[in-house]
Amino acid sequence: MPLTFPQTHRMKTPAEFERCYARKRSASDGLLIVYACENGLPHPRLGCSVSRKVGNAVVRNRYKRLFREAFRLSQHDLPPGVDVILIPRPGPYPELGTLRDSLAKLAHQAARKLGDARRPTPPAPLPEGKRENGIGNLQTSSGAQDATRAVTPFPSGRGAGGVGPARPESGGAS
Repeated sequence: MPLTFPQTHRMKTPAEFERCYARKRSASDGLLIVYACENGLPHPRLGCSVSRKVGNAVVRNRYKRLFREAFRLSQHDLPPGVDVILIPRPGPYPELGTLRDSLAKLAHQAARKLGDARRPTPPAPLPEGKRENGIGNLQTSSGAQDATRAVTPFPSGRGAGGVGPARPESGGAS
């Protein structure tokens, strides 16, 4: 198999990065943080996120080159159909070999978490005396109603954005 890094193996748009961050599946070690999400493709894709905390532009670009090279050399060892975002941990430059090992290990860990997340968890039961929509009387621990904490569905009165009792119209001529 060729060890190339074509455009189709890269995450490019901010929406792709946001989708991956929103999935909230990550793994990390001393070198890297890896975020992962499904991409529906037969191959993995790489995204790099190197902040200014790591260093100046020269340092950030060096990290991105290292990430791309590690991905290019180990892309066939990574789980297929997964987007991975690599974020470096602060510290000295990692060696390419250790970076490759870390990338493969963390990508598999994050992909495993994606598989675990597909199984839905049952919702937690509601506390005694509370309704699901949150509207109604709240019970205190003693069982008495607490009128000051009662939840109303809409605000009322002045400054409530047009919600509440209508003001009487003035009898003046228009």
